[in-house]
Amino acid sequence: MPRAVAGPEIERLIQLLARLPGLGPRSARRAALHLIKKRETLMSPLSSALGEVLGKIVECRVCGNLDVCDPCTVCTDPEREAGTLVVVADVSDLWALERSGVLRARYHVLGGVLSPLDGVGPNDLNIASLAERVPREGVREVILALGATVDGQTTAHYLTDLLRGSGVTVTRLAQGVPVGGELDYLDEGTLAAAIRARTPL
Repeated sequence: MPRAVAGPEIERLIQLLARLPGLGPRSARRAALHLIKKRETLMSPLSSALGEVLGKIVECRVCGNLDVCDPCTVCTDPEREAGTLVVVADVSDLWALERSGVLRARYHVLGGVLSPLDGVGPNDLNIASLAERVPREGVREVILALGATVDGQTTAHYLTDLLRGSGVTVTRLAQGVPVGGELDYLDEGTLAAAIRARTPL
């Protein structure tokens, strides 16, 4: 077992950083050391920002986005195309699509994808609220922006069947999204190409 090289407070900081996605023990130590070295210009403002946002984060009751207001900034933006609804698995996918800057649509976060092997069924996701939103908000097109994984495709087929007969056009992302790819890891150009070349389901 490796020996601690610093006090318990610093070791706790390293352990907490190691829990973040993409950070293992080594990269967490590097990040912690960088924060400590830049504690006046980086660690102090970061600590303040975390403290400020901690008690203010809420889940948007309309779309499922995470923000400091409910309804969220996206849902209350009057410049959005009310007739287009983009369905994503997770908030990280919503943020990734927003970075691409291609769409000015509204979103619906499912909170995951259908996964029979993991015991995730339709009742475990925000699917019922999606079925209610489409007619209520006069949605004309639903874009299924789901990852090209087996579970993502299963979810896309389920939603297509659910919305069939509602009069809404259902499309999905096309070129540029590799099989097994997660939206959050794709660059903005790839996402933009996939959105522009979306295809009907």
